[in-house]
Amino acid sequence: MTKVSMTVNGKAASGDVEGRTLLSSFLRDTLELTGTHVGCDTSQCGACVVHVDGEAVKACTMLAAEASGRKVTTIEAMSNADGSLSVLQQAFQDHHGLQCGFCTPGMVMSAAALLKENPDPTEAEIREYLEGNICRCTGYHNIVKAIMAAAGQDVSRIAAE
Repeated sequence: MTKVSMTVNGKAASGDVEGRTLLSSFLRDTLELTGTHVGCDTSQCGACVVHVDGEAVKACTMLAAEASGRKVTTIEAMSNADGSLSVLQQAFQDHHGLQCGFCTPGMVMSAAALLKENPDPTEAEIREYLEGNICRCTGYHNIVKAIMAAAGQDVSRIAAE
């Protein structure tokens, strides 16, 4: 067993893990932060995206030990301090950027990383950035629209689908 310590959502977190324990498992099973979803275990779906030291990372491909000493942010920390939805989360709700919701945490975390890197992305840039996230329900149209809206872009010209 290996002792890991990290800052998760602004709070110190630690635990004993086997060397093979994935960050996604540590977050879900040890810390009970179940908003980080695991859909494939092969880094294909993106439902497990979290931020490690401010960078988007698929938590199913990173060992918990690799995150030791680092800052991890999960979907649970994306809301406003008062518990209300962030601008990005509200845009997903307002523009129907979710259906079953399974991919939504990873989509929101990826979108937040994109908007940090590029605060005014084009539709093509959003679609390219989300290539590592799979949604089986929405067809991506409303996800892209929600991200554009969160960036402050006028989405009234985009037809509802």
